[in-house]
Amino acid sequence: RIIVVDQEGNGDSKTVQGAVDLVPENNEARVKILVYPGVYREKVKIPENRPYISLIGDEDDPSSVKITWSDKASDKSEHGGQIGTWNSASVTVLSDYFCAKGVTFENTVVQGFDRGTGYQAVAFRIGGDRAAFYRVRFLGYQDTLLDEKGSHYFLDCFIRGSTDFIFGNAKSLYKDCTISFVGNEFAVAAHHRNSPTEDTGFSFVNSTITGSGEVYLGRAWGNYSRIVYSHCRFNVRIRPGGWDDWSFPARQKTAVFGEYECSGIGADRSTRADWTKELSLTEATPFLTTTFIDGQQWLGL
Repeated sequence: RIIVVDQEGNGDSKTVQGAVDLVPENNEARVKILVYPGVYREKVKIPENRPYISLIGDEDDPSSVKITWSDKASDKSEHGGQIGTWNSASVTVLSDYFCAKGVTFENTVVQGFDRGTGYQAVAFRIGGDRAAFYRVRFLGYQDTLLDEKGSHYFLDCFIRGSTDFIFGNAKSLYKDCTISFVGNEFAVAAHHRNSPTEDTGFSFVNSTITGSGEVYLGRAWGNYSRIVYSHCRFNVRIRPGGWDDWSFPARQKTAVFGEYECSGIGADRSTRADWTKELSLTEATPFLTTTFIDGQQWLGL
């Protein structure tokens, strides 16, 4: 089935959320939502009971199809309390087998000078399993991409942020991506694995880290945080130590932070923390391909 979204009224819906609502609950077949070019100022949520949705824009020009909103964690809900980081997301996907191609997801809240006090502003939250993203742009500042849980594949995507802007406890492969850091300090990624039995982690392969300031490659949000960079280009200055233990020194013994054959101005490991690793080929191999996310079982469905 194909559902067309067009702001001019020449489709099935003028809004993206309206198109999502047209998908039957507990859908079992792939539904393609074709979004015509435009800036869609709306907050979108795909619930758990609407799987197999593809959101398709323009892979040649992902910037031409933008879904944007501007909530932040400290904003008040209708009940008076703060909405929190999770509910700040411009777009939330909780269903399985989601796919996005050629779309931009944005949160326009600019991080305040008092970092960490309510300026968390998520552009996209993925909490469903087996999701894939192709030539998608994620634009935000603090906490841009909430890669919450599940197995996910990001290919040729652009992710911009300033503080812990790829975060969560998913098992995700980021391949051929550009990750743009626009802050003065802090980290690209924060992973929340809290147990050695959790099969989760972030793997960045053949991706480019660029931007201004100095950045940590990752932070140990969880006790067993796991983040690996392989064949990546660090075209940005890396902060001394390279990695951060979230002010919990005990995590230095349990977090898995590794680099394999990376290059660029930030690739010199001479100032890296001694509790992080330069991986061998054998150690890096499980993180290098879609087998890391069992992609052979579900990519393309």
